Amino acid sequence: MNLVPLSVESIQFGHPLPFVLRGADGSLLAQKGFIIRNREDLNNLLSRGVQLCVDTDESGESHRAYLASLQRMLIADTNLGEIASMKISAAEPAERSRADTGPADWPALQERATQLLRGPQVGDFGSRFQALHEELVRHTTHTPDATVLALIYLSAQETRLYSATHAMLVSCVCMLTAREVLGWPETKVLTLGRAALSMNVAMTELQDQLVLQALPLTATQIAAVENHASRSEALLRQMGVADPVWLEAVRCHHHRLPGPLDQKTAAQQIARLIQRADIFAARLAPRIARWPMPVTAAMQACYYDEEHKMDPAGAALVKALGIYPPGAFVRLASQEVAIVLRRGPSAATPRVAVVMNRSGMPTGEMIPRNTAQPSCKIIAPVAQKDVRVQFPVSRLVAMSEKI
Repeated sequence: MNLVPLSVESIQFGHPLPFVLRGADGSLLAQKGFIIRNREDLNNLLSRGVQLCVDTDESGESHRAYLASLQRMLIADTNLGEIASMKISAAEPAERSRADTGPADWPALQERATQLLRGPQVGDFGSRFQALHEELVRHTTHTPDATVLALIYLSAQETRLYSATHAMLVSCVCMLTAREVLGWPETKVLTLGRAALSMNVAMTELQDQLVLQALPLTATQIAAVENHASRSEALLRQMGVADPVWLEAVRCHHHRLPGPLDQKTAAQQIARLIQRADIFAARLAPRIARWPMPVTAAMQACYYDEEHKMDPAGAALVKALGIYPPGAFVRLASQEVAIVLRRGPSAATPRVAVVMNRSGMPTGEMIPRNTAQPSCKIIAPVAQKDVRVQFPVSRLVAMSEKI
């Protein structure tokens, strides 16, 4: 055991610990993933007269982050007093992990998210949720087009794992919009992503059942749907979440509050953006009794507010994703059907690949087309049900990186 003191100031309230927390004698104080909700919780630990420490033998990433910071300070000729006072920051391992990129295994992420959100457990929910959220942050940051492509494509055909896929899509498009269009600070973007990912945690299993239910909802089901936002907030509190903005956004994510975003509180802004993205994503998904909407119809539904006016949050989503976002199917002037793989130089000229020829037959291979050329411009959206070809999502993502 190799114990290193932990700076008290570096503890992030309301967020899972990225390592095991120990006392100076090696005694266990908190498991990895435990959430210290506020200053009072922290003071309860400190009141026992313990020094907060991390065992670098079991927290290698934290130790490497510490050593890297020390090396940077030495190179910068930092004074010895400042070097001596430096301690490991609880936030550093998470920041390092975001820099580690790799291809996303979207089917595996769907399964992970479903297991987590269907059966949250106090003991490990914090660490598992944090790991899932950080992976979505990495993909949204480093490969935003491929991320949107994968989640929109999967959402348009998903019935078995609907709720978790929906939550991941809403979380990712919200973070993308907040970062690229609204210019929100990164801390607010991350809170937005967490709130969107957890908004339906109290009815994940019910959502998955309703997708496959042909009969009208029962009175019990209607009540569960109507109060799921407040129940999700309560469940998150039970799981240890204490961030007031995160919790309020979850509680209010179905409130109808149209109007300028700058006239709302931070939690209301987050809730409104989630609500608009929720509308968009829900219309993409199939139900046993209906086909999914074309993507352009789903975009239009989130663009206009409850008063049939342009909604600022919805407009930001459309600006971020484009008229034809990745994952959408479109008809070209050549009468070929193509899938949008990446956003393009303008909202109406994304990068696409043909999947069906002008006779309606599958092309076998995806053929890139330049939609900025008149002969290949997009003339209409195409519904998922009218596309008689399917590709593994990994193949689509790989193609999007080449085009």
